[in-house]
Amino acid sequence: MGLRPIGELVRPGLGELQPYRVPVHPGVIKLDANENTYDFPEQVLRDIFGAVDAQTFVRYPDPDAEDLRAALSDYTGVPAARISVGNGSDELIQNLMLTFAAGGKVVIATPTFGMYAIHAVIAGAEPVVLPRNADFAVDPEAVIAAAARPGVRMVVLCSPNNPTGNTIPPEVTAEILDRTGTVVVLDEAYYEFCGETAVSLLDRNPHLVLLRTFSKAFGLAGLRVGYMLAGREVTEAVGRVKQPFNVNAFSQLAATRLLKWRPVFERCIGEIRRSREELLAGLRRVPGVTAYPSRANFILFHTSLPGPRVYEGLLERRVLVRLVDGPDLPGCLRVSVGRPDENAAFLEALEETIVSRR
Repeated sequence: MGLRPIGELVRPGLGELQPYRVPVHPGVIKLDANENTYDFPEQVLRDIFGAVDAQTFVRYPDPDAEDLRAALSDYTGVPAARISVGNGSDELIQNLMLTFAAGGKVVIATPTFGMYAIHAVIAGAEPVVLPRNADFAVDPEAVIAAAARPGVRMVVLCSPNNPTGNTIPPEVTAEILDRTGTVVVLDEAYYEFCGETAVSLLDRNPHLVLLRTFSKAFGLAGLRVGYMLAGREVTEAVGRVKQPFNVNAFSQLAATRLLKWRPVFERCIGEIRRSREELLAGLRRVPGVTAYPSRANFILFHTSLPGPRVYEGLLERRVLVRLVDGPDLPGCLRVSVGRPDENAAFLEALEETIVSRR
């Protein structure tokens, strides 16, 4: 028997999957990934590296991340036994899909973070697209109806939503939970920039899962640390598919030490919030631009020109943003809130681009 083409051996359903690709452009003002663009605080760096010893790198990490989960319990008010730590939120999303959605369907309120659908397909689940309203709000009746369809095992929502920046009011989340029998995942990756959370709903809703990350407000995007808040049954079920030693020792140490310095980061978060409002006002002064209000650390905007033309024009001026132009968001781009000098450079480049490409 001859060798079969690799394409014939790939699991059905993966052949059409488009990988999540991130362009790399050295030497640009990088406002495309919703990172905290401020330098990591020097005193926190010294504390983290001061805690590293000769055994940190030669031993396997704590598979249960007990120190980090204890620190997260103090931060969130959720018992450590109901907190799971992942190699970024992405690992947790995939583990949730593997645990609950494989072989079934996942309702995803779009437009939103593209990895939800990708992880669903990887896990052998079928993504079910549920469009948001024209103002990007989630319609609870539509979510409840979609969740009741045959085969649906999970609903995924995001608040503040990426890339639109709006939140889901807690009463809407509560209504969905009260009338939905599936697992409901609410991604709160940008929680620190809005202060609005559904943590209070956890105790009476065993199907609710909250996702958080250190990659945004806390500036640890390079170390990949996410965490999940859920009921005990969900936590134990997801633990069955978790890879052993999934979060490396240095990342665990850094995230744990960082939480002792929350006031330092809260000041930075306050600066980002203020810059967000200034950036929004600046965008609205640019002719031909419609900018949407945001409660995260990014802003969605639409221009009178095709999105790819604006993206390329900005890149020519050494500013990188995220092109989200597509059927759900025609002509739209998303810009991360940077430092004041970065925001000013972006606004100048955007105005030049629009004027030069009309």
